[in-house]
Amino acid sequence: MIVDLLWALGMGLTGAVVFGAIGLVSGTDETATLGPLTLIVVLAGVPPVGVFTFFIAAAVSKHMTHAIPTTLLGIPGDTMAVPLMEDADGMRRLGAPHVALRKALAGALLSAVIAVPVAVGIATALAPLSETVEAVAPWLFAAAAIFVGYFSPGRWASIVGIIPFTLAIAALHGFTEQHLGDSLSISFFLGIAIGPLLADLVRATSRTGRAGMERSGVREFHLAPDLSDGRGPFPNPFRVLTRQQIGYTAGSAVVTSSTFVFSPVATTVIVGEAVGARLKHPYQRLSSLMAVKNGTTESTYLAETIIPLVAFGLPLSPVAAGPAAALFNAPPVYSVDSGQNLHSMLSSWQFLFFGLLGVLVAAVVVYPVAMKYARVASAWVITRVSHEALIAAFAGLIVVVSWYEGGALGLFTSLTVGLLGGLCNRAFGMNAGVQFMCFYTATMFVPILLAA
Repeated sequence: MIVDLLWALGMGLTGAVVFGAIGLVSGTDETATLGPLTLIVVLAGVPPVGVFTFFIAAAVSKHMTHAIPTTLLGIPGDTMAVPLMEDADGMRRLGAPHVALRKALAGALLSAVIAVPVAVGIATALAPLSETVEAVAPWLFAAAAIFVGYFSPGRWASIVGIIPFTLAIAALHGFTEQHLGDSLSISFFLGIAIGPLLADLVRATSRTGRAGMERSGVREFHLAPDLSDGRGPFPNPFRVLTRQQIGYTAGSAVVTSSTFVFSPVATTVIVGEAVGARLKHPYQRLSSLMAVKNGTTESTYLAETIIPLVAFGLPLSPVAAGPAAALFNAPPVYSVDSGQNLHSMLSSWQFLFFGLLGVLVAAVVVYPVAMKYARVASAWVITRVSHEALIAAFAGLIVVVSWYEGGALGLFTSLTVGLLGGLCNRAFGMNAGVQFMCFYTATMFVPILLAA
């Protein structure tokens, strides 16, 4: 137990520090950052408790610090921060970006603490259905692809694109299996994760595509002044939020921690609309929505990871099939087909304990730093961190991991899937969640149809 605890603390600290820093860099999507790095942790042989704590601490930390560029710079920290933009802009116009940031951070911490036990409880209640779910899993993935596609940005275009994209994945999967003697999965995951980035890079080499990407000048950012009140080393979230905001944030966290099939971004928007309709005063509404919405980004993300993992061991949610995919399927360490993954390696009590430990590590390491040094960190990122260098680092990581799995064929598989998926994402709004569901449909559902 002591060894497990040390692994969990060490990996939780690593995840909190790394993704607390990554969250400061705008545009760092979770699928392209958290997914590959979690996969590296799994393949490195880290024990299950370390892997799970790493992921929880990393996710919670990133959804704290993504509020810094969103509130202070006016640019979304990542995809999950997009629903916060309108309210953050409103708070900046009122001259209170520092209040917006404090509300967002406090809401995130409160929701994360609530989400873990609620999600584990819901998962435990659903666990008796696991055998039934496993029996119909191929059909569930096909249905989930349509369901997730409907709530994606492309909606009907995404649904129409499911069939050709699934068939393309099935054909490429069969081709690689025939030539390698074993099936690839990591290379497909990585290809989908880097799809939008790869599509943009290829578009930049095209005269037609480049014309739509040109900029007239250097983008300017206006960083809000530092108005921190400097209250103690650990600002109490119950003092940062009003009693009403605590109620709305906690209630939203309980509700959104009980579901796992909806898009996290869509859920955040829906919850924001529901809460915002009850608040009339502009300042009260904007500041409350910063807490509620950022809290919802935490609760939905954690629930969509924990519930499918604990209850079924199958990636039956957009988050589970995307950034958290390595917790379910990372051959040869974890496999959905054999049922050998975190679902079978950890008990419900371990998921609860180490999940809360991940939240605690993020709270101790990232929360107070983000509260007190947000402006300094933002200024450093703007002036010192090269987006191109960060992109190159992740591109190199993709090359190494895909080559590790399948050699040159694995690398070209990642590039092929990435380009195809990236074009579908950019042109049709078919996001990574839909594409991951298509992968499981191609490998589990299509063979059943062909054998019928």
